Amino acid sequence: MMEIAVIGAGPVGLMLAAELRLGGAKVVVLDRRTEPDRRPRANGLGGRIVEQLDHRGLLDRFRAEATFAGPVPGFPFGPVPLHFSGPDAPLRALMLQQPRMEALLEERATELGAEIRRGHELVDLGTVRGPDGEYRIEPRYIAGCDGAHSRVRELAGIGFPGTTGDELMRLGHFRADVDLFATVAGLERGWNRRPGGRVLVTSLTPGVVIAGVREVTPEPPGEPTLAEFRDAVRRVLGTDLPLGEPLWLSRTASSARLAVRYRAGHVLLAGDAAHLFPAGGSSLNVGLLDAVNLGWKLAAVVRGTAGEALLDSYHAERHPVAARTLTQTRVQALLDRLTGEDGDALRTLFGELAAFPEATRHLAGLLRDADELPYVPDLPLTVGGEPIRVAEVMRAARTVLFDFADRADLREAAGPDVKIVTAACPDAPADALLVRPDGVVTFRGGDPAALREAMTAPGR
Repeated sequence: MMEIAVIGAGPVGLMLAAELRLGGAKVVVLDRRTEPDRRPRANGLGGRIVEQLDHRGLLDRFRAEATFAGPVPGFPFGPVPLHFSGPDAPLRALMLQQPRMEALLEERATELGAEIRRGHELVDLGTVRGPDGEYRIEPRYIAGCDGAHSRVRELAGIGFPGTTGDELMRLGHFRADVDLFATVAGLERGWNRRPGGRVLVTSLTPGVVIAGVREVTPEPPGEPTLAEFRDAVRRVLGTDLPLGEPLWLSRTASSARLAVRYRAGHVLLAGDAAHLFPAGGSSLNVGLLDAVNLGWKLAAVVRGTAGEALLDSYHAERHPVAARTLTQTRVQALLDRLTGEDGDALRTLFGELAAFPEATRHLAGLLRDADELPYVPDLPLTVGGEPIRVAEVMRAARTVLFDFADRADLREAAGPDVKIVTAACPDAPADALLVRPDGVVTFRGGDPAALREAMTAPGR
């Protein structure tokens, strides 16, 4: 019997597959596309997901191919720049285009034993149409990681309320044949605001220009074309851009939506199937963290080491994060979209307020992760006389008891299914920490009875 079917082989589905395999669950990933998507729809990751990649031993793989990896001195909140000062910048970023992310995540998932079936489309919750025709599946659980137009969400009857804006975003990557900033007078790197919309011109890769156009206009039928893109640039910018050969073109309407629930029986949602944000590049970061939260829980239930109540904690923990992210991305979109003198006034005052240190830290925290759960810091540890990082201990995706006081009674209370690490730590926050596979601290202290209670609590 198929234990878990993950629908969608994008980054979230592949991350979930790897997490499930680390937890000991059998998983098959089904994707209707016959080959990976080559469009660089995302250009990087930021915030807590970078730390989680470190916990899984994936950060070095990503960093080896990234154009940038590390703390950032600032980050845009919509059109308002945030500036971070001091050595402990609150936000880490990793710049790597989505096709390479997917390739590295697929490599990891298959290394761990996940099966990837491409060209296999979900017909209903028990039927798949593959290259050789239809066949039945009977998985214990189905995880919908199949994007904004999720077939899984539709079949499960999960509502997806929200709004779709009247502003259309056209985006493309082009070969850089000329220096646009030297050729077009008044053109600035980044967004160029005009009465009829905004035009984006930037570059993250040598030889490739990223250009975009935002305007209020109906979406035309068919696939986007170069002529359509150039016409849109001319309408908004008032002049032509000598763009080179298009590497890819896309067209999307901005949406702000949140699934009413993340679980319906044996069906669960993650990533864009569960939430859409109108601005800020948060979707992939939040979606990958969905996968980290769901993976160990679903694997534990399948293995029989946890009850069904653990799955309810997935919605309870991740739905509020998406709601909070939806709030801040709506604000980013409004700051960017509002035109005229009112828009200028709002952006000016918001920028002044955002420059106060407390406001900067607050907004940076929202960008880093709207999750308010307590995560384990990367404490300096020594085990058997050798230095080791918390991130290295977390690689196996198991629950860990960090015993900082060499307490046999705490180790006994943790039980046999918990990894025990007795370590010296000069900055130990307590005698012991109990840390979930996703890095959340569920116990801190020295009371064995309280530790036993924490071990049995839903969401432990």
